[in-house]
Amino acid sequence: MKLKAKIVLLAIVPFLAAIASIETGVRREATALAETQHATTQAAYMASKEIELKHYVELATTAIAPLYNAGQDNARDDALLRTRALDVLEKMDFGKDGYFFVYDMHGRSLMHPREPDLVGRDLWSLRDSQGTPTIQQLLAAASRGGGYVRYLWHRPSTGKVASKLGYVVPLERWGWMIGTGIYLDDVDSTLAHIDAGAAANIDRTMKWIDAIAVAGLAVIALCAVVLNVTEYRSADAKLKRLAQQVVESQENERARLSRELHDGISQMMVSVKLLLESALARFERGDARVPAAEAALSTSLARLGDTLREVRRISHALRPSMLDDLGVAAALEQLTRELSEESGIAIGFTQIAHTHAATLPDAVNTVLFRIAQEALTNIVRHAQASSAALALEISHDAVTLTIADNGRGFDVTHAFVGRRSGIGLRNMRERLEALGGTLSLASQAGHTVVTARVPPGTPEAALPPLQEL
Repeated sequence: MKLKAKIVLLAIVPFLAAIASIETGVRREATALAETQHATTQAAYMASKEIELKHYVELATTAIAPLYNAGQDNARDDALLRTRALDVLEKMDFGKDGYFFVYDMHGRSLMHPREPDLVGRDLWSLRDSQGTPTIQQLLAAASRGGGYVRYLWHRPSTGKVASKLGYVVPLERWGWMIGTGIYLDDVDSTLAHIDAGAAANIDRTMKWIDAIAVAGLAVIALCAVVLNVTEYRSADAKLKRLAQQVVESQENERARLSRELHDGISQMMVSVKLLLESALARFERGDARVPAAEAALSTSLARLGDTLREVRRISHALRPSMLDDLGVAAALEQLTRELSEESGIAIGFTQIAHTHAATLPDAVNTVLFRIAQEALTNIVRHAQASSAALALEISHDAVTLTIADNGRGFDVTHAFVGRRSGIGLRNMRERLEALGGTLSLASQAGHTVVTARVPPGTPEAALPPLQEL
């Protein structure tokens, strides 16, 4: 794994771990808080309901207290007083679902204003849908002196079974259990609404944390991209600088070899040729001539002349002295003339120099000459052309080199990519890009144009220095 990937992972993994820990902790604490809020709200609601129920039952017992107390003195009229008490309780209600009910201590219903069909029935064994003995629980609370019981009962207004909180007290002398109840649908719905709100708040908080996590990952990814792009640009600049230095080194070495061949080996070969010519002249002027020796010397002189011309050709091909002495225009004119004589292709050269034309630095001269050399060599070897033209235009802001021919052409789309791409064209483009120039190609059968455009000033100073590794 690369170092950059390790750094990114080292940043992402702890960040995700921290976000996951925060999200888990926040969810746990928020859930606990919601449960506490639920329990507190439920306790407050139930406490208020219990107080309300107790108050209702106290009102009912107070309403029948005169009748209940009167029966202590007159047992003969006690049955009548019980009937009157049931009538009073039956008429007392608080809302469409608020009523009082009376049972004896054996589970027989004595009064039920909302369900009169239950009156007189023994409901001791009555159980709700969950199997709980409802009446037995109510009687057990009453036998303890009064209490609260939560159970399921039909709600008169809806006809559906609903949760109900009842409060009952005993009337011991009559053997009664009197009580009332409040349905808890509103409490349950309120608690459900509170739970839903708490769950929504928790989900919203988790979404915010997730959004923060995504934003953090985006920032990390952006930093990684910026780092990668910065390093890529730095590496690309270093490679360009290195390529430029390699090209400069090649040109310097070419120039050195050209000078060595021209000033060293070529001069020595000229000296040897002069000595051989002098020896041949002495043989020819002497009295005792040796035809075989003269023939050998003549052959040696001819081959030495050919070798000398080849050395000069190689020296000129490495780097023509005219390029350094007279400039790129003269070197290009000489190049077109030599290639035209060697190949038999009519190659013309045209120079257009505008007023206030810029003076070209050595780097630009070298690049333009190498591009022309490569392009003309390709024309001679591959284009099958009968004529070609080379034009050099120099202005104050740019220098343009155009090479055109009437050859068979080539596929421009595969000039720089694919298996049919050429190294020469890539070298042209890279040389120009190092100087801030551009290379354009246009080719079809019978007409091909290669155009190199480069600013006259060398941009070498704009390239960052190549640091040692």
